[in-house]
Amino acid sequence: MEGERAGQIAVIFVSQRNADDDAGYAAAAEAMEALAAQQPGYRGITSVREAGGAGITISYWADHASARAWRDHPDHARIRDAGRGRWYDAYEVAVAEVSRSYYWRRG
Repeated sequence: MEGERAGQIAVIFVSQRNADDDAGYAAAAEAMEALAAQQPGYRGITSVREAGGAGITISYWADHASARAWRDHPDHARIRDAGRGRWYDAYEVAVAEVSRSYYWRRG
């Protein structure tokens, strides 16, 4: 959550998880986060999920090309297809360029 985001590309993934295969979902999410962090242009991730399954994940990228490369990564595409088949009831993706950002922390 820390750092200057202006100029970065934010890929906003809003989803509704179902209750199927929690262990499989957790393993896939962990693997995707680790894989994304290894990609050129990766700048970070923020993710939250509430008990009813609604979630928001925002991944940050240096530019549109690196965000598209992540979208097209074969392992990411494979897990995305698995998500459609098993873990999600619905999702929406929005891509935006960050024009300003602020960060604050207590203490």
